[in-house]
Formats: sequence, structure tokens, C-alpha cells
Amino acid sequence: MLQEGTVAPDFTLAADGGGEVSLSGYRGKRVVLYFYPKDDTPGCTTEACNFRDDYSDIVSAGAVVLGVSPDTVKSHDKFKLKLELPFALLSDPDHAVAELYGAWGEKKMYGRTYMGIIRSTFIIDEEGKIIKVFPKVTPKDHSQQVLAVLNG
Repeated sequence: MLQEGTVAPDFTLAADGGGEVSLSGYRGKRVVLYFYPKDDTPGCTTEACNFRDDYSDIVSAGAVVLGVSPDTVKSHDKFKLKLELPFALLSDPDHAVAELYGAWGEKKMYGRTYMGIIRSTFIIDEEGKIIKVFPKVTPKDHSQQVLAVLNG
């Protein structure tokens, strides 16, 4: 997983609603880049709703939120509409960006080992440097942890 103080690798991914988003397009703003496993699952819904509910405070702190998962743009569109999410959801179907950030790796559930998204968040400063890494996120109250860093 990338470390604090590292320059965040640039990327361009397909976004909900069509079009593409590049990290470099947000230079001059702080970015909350969060990786999550799957649209419309309990933990991912909790995390997305918390970011939604705290979004105005995040924007007031000078940041934007970008959510990344391997889901399709069509899946993101449904998830975003259902939850009324005010931020972009990006599709990383081959998990190339997740791998760049170290957010793709071995997971274990019910005694089974498999590869998947490691729920993690990176806060990136105005110059593109990672200022905070949350390597193993618990969805409940995570947006409050992010706000504490942004307002710190």
C-alpha cells in the first residue's frame, strides 16, 4: 500500500454518468480517494452514505470525494441514484488503479482466501501528495475520521 508522503499516481477512469475522471484534474484541491469492494452491499452502502451525509463539510474543508470500485459504470449509476450520492464513483474493472495504490490484495472470508479490494482511503493534498492513508477502513464513522484529518 502506498505510504504517506508519496506522490499519488495519476489515473483516468470511467465515471458514473459517462465521461472520465483524472486525478490530475483535481490539482489545487484536496482529494479523498476511497476504494470500496462492491456497490449496494451493506458495508459499502454505510460508507457511501456517511460520505454523502458529511459531504458539505468535506467540501467546506476544501476537498472532493472520489469512490473507486471494480463495478461497472452502469452499476455505479444505479448505486449513486439510489443513495443520492453527490460525488463521483469511478469504475476500475481490471483493478489496475487499486493495484497501483495497494488497495487490491489477498482477503479471507469464511475460511476462503481470494483476491479483492482492500477497503482503504487516501487523502491527497493540493500538490498531489498523499498526506494520510487509512489502510483498513471500518465503514461506520469513517467519514468523520476523514473530516478530522481535513480539518486538522
